[in-house]
Amino acid sequence: MHEVSIMQSALEAAERHALEQGATRIHRIVLRIGAESGVVPDALEFAFGPVTEGTMADGAALEILRVPAVCFCRTCESEFQPDDIIHFCPDCGAPALEMLQGTEMELASLEVS
Repeated sequence: MHEVSIMQSALEAAERHALEQGATRIHRIVLRIGAESGVVPDALEFAFGPVTEGTMADGAALEILRVPAVCFCRTCESEFQPDDIIHFCPDCGAPALEMLQGTEMELASLEVS
């Protein structure tokens, strides 16, 4: 379960940003997690409590924004949401090699004081 180390890295980034703003407490952390990021949002939520215990985010809320995968077909120039791990364009059948979104794993926002 690599989500514990991912949550630890997200917390470190959140604490760094909070300290840069002169904050001493983090009240809410919002993460954007793409459907094809390889991260299991439920596992991040499970790791959040133990990872934040005793930190400036202890007792904070975690919100995870789930970003759907969107591909672009260069053959027919259409965008679509894949329904499988192999991405074939539903319009022309060509393999879509370009992901427009869905691989994100980022700290979207913080609420601090």
